Amino acid sequence: MEIDELVTAVQTLNAEDAFRARLSLENWRVVAPYLARYDIRAGDLLIKQGDADRSMYFIGQGSMQVFVTGGPPGSNRVAILRAGAVVGEPGLFGDTPRTANVEAMTPCVVWALRGPRMEELAQRSPALALELLRAAGAVMAIRFRATLARKAPVT
Repeated sequence: MEIDELVTAVQTLNAEDAFRARLSLENWRVVAPYLARYDIRAGDLLIKQGDADRSMYFIGQGSMQVFVTGGPPGSNRVAILRAGAVVGEPGLFGDTPRTANVEAMTPCVVWALRGPRMEELAQRSPALALELLRAAGAVMAIRFRATLARKAPVT
């Protein structure tokens, strides 16, 4: 999967919490070398609740479920994410433990933007890094409001 396919997935995702970075295809091609591509098997964990890691992931292909452990019965599943979505975006903003697990429901292709690579991008292309952070922050805000609307505890 090339970066063009990821960009198409991101730009065509029709979800309230879609990643809406104002980036052209040429901008994405500048960002692409800072991303690491991973193939994830169905059933594999991408993110483990409680772990600390400074990465945000773009789902290029497949679908993933977000769930928490330790909650009351029936409250474990948080979301299902499909191609074009981002997950783990709080990792770009701090070294805090992950609040949920993220598991591949189908075989997936994900692209990781790790904290150190984000810092490199910020040094070399500050406007692009700022736009990525703005869009990631917007996703976090939408998801936080949805959590509050469900009256779910914020962990």
